Amino acid sequence: MSGQFEPIPGGGAAVALDEVEISIIRSLAVQLLELVGPGPADEDSRDPLAELFAEGPTEPPADPVLRRLFPDAYGDPEGPPSTAQEAEEQRSASSEFRRFTENDLRARKREDALAVVRSLDALTPAGDRGAVLRLGEEESRRWLGALNDLRLAIGARLEVRDEDEADELYRLPDSDPRKPMVMAYLWLGSLQETLVGTLTA
Repeated sequence: MSGQFEPIPGGGAAVALDEVEISIIRSLAVQLLELVGPGPADEDSRDPLAELFAEGPTEPPADPVLRRLFPDAYGDPEGPPSTAQEAEEQRSASSEFRRFTENDLRARKREDALAVVRSLDALTPAGDRGAVLRLGEEESRRWLGALNDLRLAIGARLEVRDEDEADELYRLPDSDPRKPMVMAYLWLGSLQETLVGTLTA
């Protein structure tokens, strides 16, 4: 089980994590929470109906990591539109879509990252052996969402745009300052892949 998720009876997944691995994933999830931003300051005092119809931002984030996490819904990210009119139509459609969906998307990403932190905080590592993390099906889906977001965030920092560029990361020398981030990116990818396998088994 070490280093990869495996299915458990009754649904869900389990993975053995040592103390360092637990610390790394928790730290990354907390950073993701800080990046995505806080939720409503006082949800109990808010009108649920008003919150349902609350409008989000209309412009894409300035931070490249947030742009990767909250991309425009319309337009080809690989190339420019063919005409100025097409560009304006795509910008307008993306702006309108973002206005009504980004708040919910941020809330989901926040909940996924919080689920990761809470499940790790509930572990009791046994010395150097670490601990076995066991997740139910719903928790597994939350973890899958958070792992995907973490890889997107790290990939944006590494300026990875496609799988060919990701393959080049394997060949970076140990002296490259990006190496620790690359190792985290590749490790999270392995966790994500094996977790997907448990949910589709």
